[in-house]
This record gives sequence, C-alpha cells and structure tokens, in this order.
Amino acid sequence: MKPTDQRKALSLIELLVVVVIILVVIGLLLPATRSAREAARRMSCSNNFKQIGLAIHNYHSMHGQLPMQMGGTWNVNSIAQSNLPPGDNAYRLGFLVGLTPLVEHQELWEQIMDPSQRTRRDSVYSSMGPAPWTNNFEPWNIQIPVFRCPSDPGLGAPAKGRTNYAACIGDATHCLDTGDTRWNEEESRWVVDRQEQVDASGRGMFVPRRTITFRDVFDGLSNTIMAGEIATDLNDGDNRTSASLNNKVTLIHHNPLLCASEIDPQRPNFWATGGLGTGPSSLGAKDQRRGFRWADGAALYSSFNTILPPNRESCLAGDDGGIGPLCSASRHQGGTHVLMGDGAVKFITDSIESGDASVGTVMFGGEAAQAPDSISPFGLWGSLGTRASKEKIDEQL
Repeated sequence: MKPTDQRKALSLIELLVVVVIILVVIGLLLPATRSAREAARRMSCSNNFKQIGLAIHNYHSMHGQLPMQMGGTWNVNSIAQSNLPPGDNAYRLGFLVGLTPLVEHQELWEQIMDPSQRTRRDSVYSSMGPAPWTNNFEPWNIQIPVFRCPSDPGLGAPAKGRTNYAACIGDATHCLDTGDTRWNEEESRWVVDRQEQVDASGRGMFVPRRTITFRDVFDGLSNTIMAGEIATDLNDGDNRTSASLNNKVTLIHHNPLLCASEIDPQRPNFWATGGLGTGPSSLGAKDQRRGFRWADGAALYSSFNTILPPNRESCLAGDDGGIGPLCSASRHQGGTHVLMGDGAVKFITDSIESGDASVGTVMFGGEAAQAPDSISPFGLWGSLGTRASKEKIDEQL
C-alpha cells in the first residue's frame, strides 16, 4: 500500500498565533532600533563637536587667541544700527564664523572675505560681510553640517543657517549683551565704557567683544567648558528654544528664575498659553529663536551660560540682542554635550549639581548680587563655566 501524500494546512488559530508572535518580535525590536539610531546620531553629534574643538585649538595656534564672540566690523560713522552701511556687520559676528576655513569650508570663508563675490543692489559688501540678520547674503543662510547635531530635526525657514553649538560665556549676565563695546543710542555712536562691569561678569571661556587666550584660563582647560550644545526651535512653544523677551534688566541679574512663573505647569519644557497660566509677554519674531543664525554672536543665537542646569527655560532682558539665563539644551535624552577647553566632549545630565538658582549672579556694583571674584553660586555646573574663579573640581564628569 502507498502512503497517502496529504499536506496539512495551518488552522486559523495557528495562523493567528504566528502573526501575534511576529508582532511581538517587531514590538521588541523597534525600540531597540530607535535606540540604536539615536545612539548613532548622538555619536555623530559628539564627533561634530570634537571637530569644532580641534578647529578652535587650531585657530588659537594660528592667531594666539580664541575666535571672538560678537566680533567683526563696525563703522564709527554709522548713524543708526538700523541703517548700517554695506561694510558694517554691527560688531555681531559669532565665534563660528572664524572657524569655517578650519572645518573644511574654505570656499565659504572666501565668500565671506571677498567683497567682489557679493553685491547688494548698487553696493558691494566689505570684507567680513554685512550684519548676520541680512537676508540676501548667501553665506549667512547656508546650513553647515558640522555645526548641526543630527538629533535636532529643525530645518528651514524662518531660520537662516542653524547651529546646535554655542559659546560658553560663564555664569553671569551683567553687561554681557554687548561686552565692553556698545552702541550708544543717545549719542548715535559706538562707545567703550563697560570695562569694569565686564571684568567682573565676563567669567566664561568666551566674553563678548573681548580677546581671550588659553593663558587666561587659570582653572585649567580640562575643568572649563568652552562650548555647549543647544537645541533649535520647532515653533512649538518650547521654553528651551524660544526665549521669554522684554524682561526687566534690573531684575534679570538678581533672579535667574525670573521667568519660571511663565512655564506651563503641566508641560515643564513649554511656555504657558491660554488658560494654563500667564505666559511670556513676548517671544519675539518667528526668526528670533535659539540657534537660528549660525553667524550671529548675540547670546540668544550662539551663546549659553552655566546658571540654570541643562534643558531649562531661556529668559532675556530686552529683545533678541539681550541677555539672561540661556541654558545648554539638546534633543538627546536626559542631558546635553559640552566641549571642554582641552577639546574633550562630555555628556552632562540635567541633574548636575547646580547650586541655588534663586540667588543673584556675580556683577560689579550690584546690590543683592554676588561680589566680583566670588566662586560660582551655581554649584558644579557654574564652576565648570568659569575660567578663573579658582573653584576646585573634585567630581568626575
């Protein structure tokens, strides 16, 4: 007798079991896949930062100083900052501009430096280009990959060329919106009249409109933050990337938590809106957000300070050129990258010890504030942001 050749089909129940097993496996693999992708993006972000650190060291070797934050050109004959001549960039270029030839963007640097390649109707831009908010100057609108973190999805208008890496200006705020040199509206001219104030408050690796060298870093390069990561805005009311503007200058130096009452109590990373509380009086124009101008040295666009810990709210006195607590922030889970003075990249968690955020910052001649030469009132985080305050760093980052 021949055996019957009979093939048994899967029953409906068995088929459903197989489908469920496949779905469970996919459900287990997807988080791991997403986690692996974010780990790769985070590694790429760290590598970009290392390239920037190497470029800063090479710049220092070539020029004997760090690239200036809020440098560039300014015309003493300017009658108003709103009516700049073609060769005037309002002394507001950021530290990243000088690094472009050192991060393999020599052609872009030549476009910035060579006036023959840039025209503005019947005028020609002078070397170093126009103000960083100028719309029709192509270099300011370019996205430079090494200045972007792959974990940040922000892209396109209303931003110009974005950056996710910002200069560390220390743990204080007094007069650090302009540094030593400022535009005097009453006299309609540039003046240099804030040296004493900036001597006291300019405690970071970068000080606006002032030359800093590695020899000025008495705390040691490995103990001092040189730059930090920032997240760019997605037009969603995120208080890390859209700053509360027009707050009082007289209060911002004495109370780093000035804008805390404007936060949505149900969503700590967002400003309050509607019936959820009293939100900010102003967030500025849609193009006035964190990281929206890679070439702009104003604090909102390419600086941060070590006052509030990472991923906290941004709060400024004045408009988008003002100053206040501006935190390092990222799209990574639980913290942010910082670049140390020796070129090392560290990941700092949101829970880093940051002292008492309710006390005033260090300033010259201010009541209820910390005296000049004081150690940082903002704990380990504040100490890492100062270059010469003689704090002792005992913790391993």
